[in-house]
Amino acid sequence: MTENVIEVRGLRNQFGSHVVHNNLDMDLRRGEILGVVGGSGTGKSVLLRSIVGLNRPAAGTVRVLGQDIATLSGPAREALERRWGVLFQSGALFSSLNVRENVEVPLKAVPGLSPETRSALAELKVSMAGLPWIANDKSPADLSGGMVKRAGLARALALDPEIVFLDEPTAGLDPIGADAFDRLILELRDSLNLSVFMVTHDLDTLHTCCDRIAVLSDKRVLASGTIPELLKVDDPWIHEYFHGPRARAAFSTDEGKEQG
Repeated sequence: MTENVIEVRGLRNQFGSHVVHNNLDMDLRRGEILGVVGGSGTGKSVLLRSIVGLNRPAAGTVRVLGQDIATLSGPAREALERRWGVLFQSGALFSSLNVRENVEVPLKAVPGLSPETRSALAELKVSMAGLPWIANDKSPADLSGGMVKRAGLARALALDPEIVFLDEPTAGLDPIGADAFDRLILELRDSLNLSVFMVTHDLDTLHTCCDRIAVLSDKRVLASGTIPELLKVDDPWIHEYFHGPRARAAFSTDEGKEQG
């Protein structure tokens, strides 16, 4: 059986009287790209933040790479966090630092690295994210939206993580830029053996690079599976999402193949 690198069981997220998740279960398998989708207010980003420890759940367990994150503290917690990288929706770059310096930030936690080595490693990650060498010295304010995403991805890759979390990575990108980013994620997954947890609403992204999709609804994962499997689920929201007008371009090719 394929190893799970993330296991969420019985998760409950609650803010005051508002319950976002209740008894939510979810897995991410090693080497897969999992797309997490759901309507507004279903807590897609809250789920991501709970897994990486930025939000403390009211109940349930989150195990990452075999470890319960709620039981870890100090050096053990820091060691686990170095095994994943996060690309937030806005990129979350430090505006006072250039691209190279932004990517160097997580590398400063690695003992024994000289400034020259940190700089060289940062430039390597910038290149891996598909940015030209000249981007290293640019400030975030001088970058296009697509370049900001790639710079944030370079920083997420800085410590050679096993898992990468992506929060709406193609939001705000034009169709060509979004497609290029999707294909970059596929290339990086295959070359670096990454496991990818991706919050997205982009149907083309789901079509291009996701191995499985988890659908959040009714405070839990309502269904998960491949696109053909979800297309057969008898649920109004899932049906509207995957069969609606905006889905036609993304899925018409696959449906034509199935009919043929």
